[in-house]
Amino acid sequence: MNRFWYIALLALLFSTGCGKDDYTYTPVPFPEPDAGPPPISDEELLDLTQETTFRYFWDFSEENSGAARERFHPAEPSHDANTVTTGGTGFGLMAILVGMERGYVSREEGVERLGKILSFLESADRFHGAWPHWMDGRNGNVIPFSPQDDGGDLVETAFLVQGLICVKEYLEEGTDTEKQLAVKADALWKGVEWNWYTQGENSLYWHWSPTHQFAMNFPLRGYNEVLVTYVLAAASPDHGISREVYEKGWARDGNIRSAREQYGLPLLVNHNGAETYGGPLFWAHYSYLGLDPVGLSDAFVDYGQVNINHSKINYQYALDNPKGFRDYGKDCWGLTASYSRNADGSIGYNAHHPANDVGVISPTAAISSIPYTPQESLSALHYFYKNKDKLLGPAGFYDAFSPEYNFWVAERYLAIDQGPIIIMIENYRTGLLWNLFMQNDEVKAGLTKLGFSYGG
Repeated sequence: MNRFWYIALLALLFSTGCGKDDYTYTPVPFPEPDAGPPPISDEELLDLTQETTFRYFWDFSEENSGAARERFHPAEPSHDANTVTTGGTGFGLMAILVGMERGYVSREEGVERLGKILSFLESADRFHGAWPHWMDGRNGNVIPFSPQDDGGDLVETAFLVQGLICVKEYLEEGTDTEKQLAVKADALWKGVEWNWYTQGENSLYWHWSPTHQFAMNFPLRGYNEVLVTYVLAAASPDHGISREVYEKGWARDGNIRSAREQYGLPLLVNHNGAETYGGPLFWAHYSYLGLDPVGLSDAFVDYGQVNINHSKINYQYALDNPKGFRDYGKDCWGLTASYSRNADGSIGYNAHHPANDVGVISPTAAISSIPYTPQESLSALHYFYKNKDKLLGPAGFYDAFSPEYNFWVAERYLAIDQGPIIIMIENYRTGLLWNLFMQNDEVKAGLTKLGFSYGG
């Protein structure tokens, strides 16, 4: 009953002799304008978020290979339609396992898609065993990521290998078909020549090209997103690295440690180029999709605590909101690399973090931190859902938005942002991917070789 007819009914009652002694009414509450969607429970919201995000890797995968597209623009679905991302495909393999577990697809459908992807990876370009950053889904040929980046990308390869190891562990006790796929996944990752990417030095290097060799000369040194690369390089039975490479390369002979604090929270590690507040939050996600950070510590630092503090500092920064951006606070937070709003209003890309804050929030940042900040992440997720008419699209929550600029939204998706959402929610709920990866014998041997304690 709307307000007009409610008043009219009262008038009729009183005009026919019904006075206050004959009629007692209870005021009808009227909904507040713009109250948002009806309430939803935490579990229902996690279900919805995982299932819609799964569509990125299932409904919108590259059609020839089944692998993950680098990006998907719903308004322009043909954009980069055949550009496959190596790291994002690793995330996609893990997302498919989640989809099988949760019944988004049948086990048979999931196994068929996994087989298609593994066959593509078998025939795709590799460079001393490493896959390139981008591949053409139609033929597996390398697509240069930059002028000199036209060969192997060791970090993207490591993110893919996380997924391959999880597939191997998930399928190896299954049907004959599943066992064959497990063997294939195992062989694919063990073909990576991790030690080649040291140049004979005590560090891993990110790139190698048959044209430019090691010209990019990018050593992998902590702290950033690449820890799992060293773990896998140590785990390799045929192309392994020594503990010395790890400690002098990644850990910088102990100089990875930091004594800095922010908001009363120790950073514990020196975040490369972002030492005051910590880097973009994907640094707390990409290496830890399979590598369980709980109780994970080496001779220098406890990585689980690193990730908890990193996430909490990012959250506290939003509460502090030193730049006064609209809506920043306990329900709207999360800075990481994503699509972004340029100063002129156009769309671009930016590695957002507290020292590089342009007023753009990336849903993957808060959501994927849910194992570290469960209540804070759920508060953010409810905020995103409240604004679902703007933020929720065909493959989950859109990549980025800014309440500051008339609620600007990047209505686009990136594989490396969508993947951590579904995977880290599952790790928070069941530990599925953490359990699969950490039970692998080679992974356990690699962690032991590097002096890690784990399994806390």
